[in-house]
Amino acid sequence: MKAKHWNVDIFIGESDDDTETRARAVLNAGGSVTVTGYGQARRNPIDRPVPEIGDELAASRALTDLADRLRGVAGEDIARMAGPAYPTT
Repeated sequence: MKAKHWNVDIFIGESDDDTETRARAVLNAGGSVTVTGYGQARRNPIDRPVPEIGDELAASRALTDLADRLRGVAGEDIARMAGPAYPTT
């Protein structure tokens, strides 16, 4: 079995008032295949500021979005390649 290595980088940023966290998950699958997912989390201003929670929620949502987008890419590839591999005569 041939092993492949794909990388996912997650970039996280917070608003100036620490009530909103945004994340971007970028999959580099080698060659020209790059897929990006996005997520965000908002903290109620009356809740205690725990940045790790916002990071975890925003990152998990970005990864979920990434998975959905990657599934869409696979579906497009399947549709494009539909039909027999070799013409039948």
